[in-house]
Amino acid sequence: MPEPGRGLRHVEHAMGTVFSLDVRDPATPALRTAVTRAVAWLHHADGVFSTYRPDSVVSRLGRGEITYRQCSREVREVLDLCAEAEEVTGGWFSTTAGTVLDPSGLVKGWAIERVSDLLHAAGARNTCVNGGGDLQLRGEAAPGVPWRVGIAHPLRPGAVAAAVTGRDLAVATSGTAERGPHILDPHTGEPASGCASVTVVGRHLTTTDAYATAAFAMGPPAALAWVASLDGHEALTIDTTGRTDRTPGFPGTGA
Repeated sequence: MPEPGRGLRHVEHAMGTVFSLDVRDPATPALRTAVTRAVAWLHHADGVFSTYRPDSVVSRLGRGEITYRQCSREVREVLDLCAEAEEVTGGWFSTTAGTVLDPSGLVKGWAIERVSDLLHAAGARNTCVNGGGDLQLRGEAAPGVPWRVGIAHPLRPGAVAAAVTGRDLAVATSGTAERGPHILDPHTGEPASGCASVTVVGRHLTTTDAYATAAFAMGPPAALAWVASLDGHEALTIDTTGRTDRTPGFPGTGA
């Protein structure tokens, strides 16, 4: 833990992954309270959106036990954001690629960004919220020092493929290294192939995370061309042979 008054760090298991909250501002009582609230909210969101809990709202909605209009405002918000992502990606992002309703490709990024917003509202200006390797960054790592994020190489355990540097960034990576082939091609229902990992960088993790999922499903070289056509987003792809490509504005360097 940082020295008293020098910042806050907290690690929490939720949504089937590990979240870390790294606040580089002085540890005020308001920020400590915000961290506690953020952790409680993560577990609340897990209970609402989990596809593994039969009693979650998303599971009940998928089974047709409740309707969209009967869902809470936050659930309707996520479903609306998923619909927007599906439209922007031309159907490459989908909540129904498998056999059940699954908005997980957007929920985690949305939750991380919501936690970042909670910390910001409490006065934090320099934060990194990390959920399973997807990050929402605000401000700086230290005065005058931008954040630096290593991108793990999906085919070389322990190696770093690239490093992203910057301020006020969202960084999302979709790949097979941690969970194997789990991203489906929504057009075929089969596991997407071609990419080993795709990293997308933007400003807001809600959309950036969804776009990383869609880009992975597209596969190279279509993924790079599509991300390059978006305003405010850049990408790095690593295919199954280890070839690495990036859009011209990708804010990082090779490791």
